[in-house]
Order: sequence, then C-alpha cells, then structure tokens
Amino acid sequence: MDALNALINRVSIPLLEAPGPSQDELALMFRAALRAPDHGAVRPWRFLVIEGEARERLGELLLKGALAEDPELPEEKRQKLLKAPLRAPTLVVVIAATRKHPKAPKVEQVVSAGCAAHSILLAAHAQGLGAMWRTGGPAYDPVVRQGLGLGEDDELVGFIYLGTPSRGRSAPEPEIEDFVSRWDGD
Repeated sequence: MDALNALINRVSIPLLEAPGPSQDELALMFRAALRAPDHGAVRPWRFLVIEGEARERLGELLLKGALAEDPELPEEKRQKLLKAPLRAPTLVVVIAATRKHPKAPKVEQVVSAGCAAHSILLAAHAQGLGAMWRTGGPAYDPVVRQGLGLGEDDELVGFIYLGTPSRGRSAPEPEIEDFVSRWDGD
C-alpha cells in the first residue's frame, strides 16, 4: 500500500478480533512510530505492548482507578472497564516521555508522541490490520498512570487497540473546504 493511499483511506476500526499483529508487524509499526517528527531529537516516546492475560490485568487496573474516584461505581460500569482491554488481542499504550529541553517544550514532545501514535495506526492499516486509538478517563487517571509506570512528566497519549477487523468500516469523507481557509495577512 502506498503512503497516500494509507493516509487517505485509514479509518478507525472499533471491532477487532484475533489474530493480533505478529511480532514482525508490530516491529514495523514501531519503526514507523520512531520516525515521527521530533524537534531537538528528544525521542519523547515510550510504548507498552499489552497482550494475553495482561489485558485482564489492565482491566483490573482501570477498575481500580475508577473505584478510587467513585467507590459507588455501578456494576455495569465496573464490568465495562474490566472488559475494555479485551476488545482487541493487542494494545499499545503510547506514552509521551517528556523532559526538559532547551528547544523542545513539553507541548511539542506530546505532539511528537501523538504523531508516533498516528504512525502506528497508519502502519497497522498499511499491513491490513485494524486499529482504534482510545483515551477516555483512564488515560488521565493517577492510579492507572502509576500502575503503568508513568513518571511525573509523562503523558499517556492513548491506548491503541490492534487486531483483525471483524468487518470492514468506512467513514464519510469530509469536505476540504469545511476545514481549510487561506490567510492573506490583512
């Protein structure tokens, strides 16, 4: 698949099933991610791969974080959190491992990690895999952040769910004119 085809036709695939990506496919995704724009060559990225039974432990961590916030969390929401990581055979947690840098402020490092996450999505699509980038409350939950080993200066950019699409998906194509305008300086 050529680069423009991947960029123009990639869509989020929320329904994923086994098999997940092979180790070789994951390696290609990470090679793509490591080419993200990176002002100052800070390389502000870190990735956690979660597969197999570790997905269940992630669900338990998500629930632990939610219960710390709301001990009266309804059973339905508890079950949803426990099952969330089971929606795909492989998850990649994308972390912006930011640090002080004279030329690359924190916001640029977080954006760079976001670009790395997008590269993972594109590389998955180019290999015929499905992917979905999710964040939500758990991405900002201090219990979840600690459980995943994030440092004080780290930002959890997202959870990327990876697997085989259970069915095709298309998305409407937005009109370019709705998002692009020209500035002439006046």
